[in-house]
Amino acid sequence: MSDEPGTGTGTAVRERVDRFFKIGERGSTMGREVRGGLVTFFTMAYIVVLNPIIIGGVAGNPTNADVAGHVLPMVQVAGVTALVAGVMTILMGLIANYPFAIATGLGINSLLAVAVVQHMTWPAAMGLVVIDGLIIVILGATGFRTAVFNAVPAELKAAIAAGIGAFIAFIGLVDSGFITRTQGGPPVQLGSDGSISTVPTLIFAVGVLLMGVLTVRKVRGALLIGIVTMTIVSLIVESILHLGSSTKKPGGWAMNVPGMPDSFGGLPDLSLVGKVDLLGGFQQAGIVLASTLVFTLVLANFFDAMGTMTGIGKEGDLVDAKGNLPGIGKALMVEGVGAVAGGAASSSSNTVFVESASGVAEGARTGMANIVTGGLFLIAMFFTPLYEIVPMEAVTPALVVVGALMMGQVREIDWTRFEYALPAFLTIVVMPFTYSIANGIGVGFISWVVLATARGKAKQVHPLLWVVAALFVLYFARGPIEHLFS
Repeated sequence: MSDEPGTGTGTAVRERVDRFFKIGERGSTMGREVRGGLVTFFTMAYIVVLNPIIIGGVAGNPTNADVAGHVLPMVQVAGVTALVAGVMTILMGLIANYPFAIATGLGINSLLAVAVVQHMTWPAAMGLVVIDGLIIVILGATGFRTAVFNAVPAELKAAIAAGIGAFIAFIGLVDSGFITRTQGGPPVQLGSDGSISTVPTLIFAVGVLLMGVLTVRKVRGALLIGIVTMTIVSLIVESILHLGSSTKKPGGWAMNVPGMPDSFGGLPDLSLVGKVDLLGGFQQAGIVLASTLVFTLVLANFFDAMGTMTGIGKEGDLVDAKGNLPGIGKALMVEGVGAVAGGAASSSSNTVFVESASGVAEGARTGMANIVTGGLFLIAMFFTPLYEIVPMEAVTPALVVVGALMMGQVREIDWTRFEYALPAFLTIVVMPFTYSIANGIGVGFISWVVLATARGKAKQVHPLLWVVAALFVLYFARGPIEHLFS
């Protein structure tokens, strides 16, 4: 091996990695990609803990039991959640070369637990998820998803990005306890009874200010430094005050209780992989109901991913002059495969995570960041207790800061033209208010075509927008439609 600068083996490897991921071409560095991958992982690692709570259960307990009384064991759900997230995130990085991390989508897993398994077994429910994924893959392979993506007007793309910013910030505010529900009063309130009355919420607020200061000062790794710093603070606070979990006593931590784990890991239980009944849902719930559920899954998956990629791509300056992501077809195909893999492994449909925006804000621009994030998810299968020491209150400040950055996309909207302003405004506010990216996109599309028609410009609306708007009308009316057929 030569000792001359730039000719060593290590340098050659870095150059090959740089060329493969186009790191330098996109104005990034390996250091930024690694930091971005780390931040993305820490802001979304909660899914390995939360998904088992949403769809998992304990034998003999009716919570999350299917129509036959069976449950998905929580330990097994945690294992497959980390497995699929790790594999699909790495594939997204290698195939599509975008910093879009993939994991179990929160909307669909809740739908499965609340509405679907009342009519069928868990394997049958996961079969519907697999069918949903296969349809998504077919739509991607035929170019339909890419065509819809490219047909979205620039103003709506900017609104989608800003709406995701508002949505991701709202997630951070809610998950930290800074915003809570009220009983009998307004829908939400500040903290507890209108004030910040818990130490974990105070830590969140300090974290937001710290990350904001570091970002203003242009400190490299601002979000990662903030997460690490607030985790250390949380560990010290918990060791002194012994706050515990908020599920056991008021004033505790939202999810993970910071502290040294009792163990450092063990072999994951992946026995849920392959336990799927592809056509069982149609046999157990009937063709009409099962078909309606598949339609709901497809529409939610389709537009959640499209909206997330649009928003993150614009924030990372990854789009072209028309606001389109080059090579988006590959990313959409991988995301569709994520739904298939999630169903096949019983972790629920996997999709692009909006928290990927935190890694992009940290500097990630390529799939190299995904290799880091995905690798950490695979490691998490064996070392779950280690990442559980990071509380939600230490990572959610990053979501608020990223949300503020993404809201800057509103500058691309011509607010003086009401036919643009109303659809954009509805897209932005409906996302956080309904806790759904797809809902915001749907309301935006419908209002866009209606106002364009009112202005006498119906012929200027892309035909695909009319098709999608009509599908969203059916989507929003699915409750009455299901009731009619039942």
